Amino acid sequence: MPYKEPKIEKLYYTIGEVAEMFKVNTSLIRFWEKEFDIIKPHKNKKGNRLFTPADVENFHLIYHLVKEKGMTLKGAQKKLEENRDDTIHNFEIISRLKDMKSMLIEIKENL
Repeated sequence: MPYKEPKIEKLYYTIGEVAEMFKVNTSLIRFWEKEFDIIKPHKNKKGNRLFTPADVENFHLIYHLVKEKGMTLKGAQKKLEENRDDTIHNFEIISRLKDMKSMLIEIKENL
């Protein structure tokens, strides 16, 4: 197997980097920040938002619920408030299955 570079984890991500990860506008990131209490970015002296990896994981959850599952914002907020652990567990399972699928497709293409 070819060598793969390890993923580099940053301490903070800018709003532009987060928006690029999800292929959405920065305005949507700011909107979700206001709507969901679980996202609390740090702000530097200039007022720029700096998101931690935990914030990015929370964005993954929100993106999954709103964009992929088609839930409303109120429905996603309610789901995260009532049974956050189950939501996180289901999201982790889905992301692992997607990773396995892409790995299997890559192996198939290499054969």
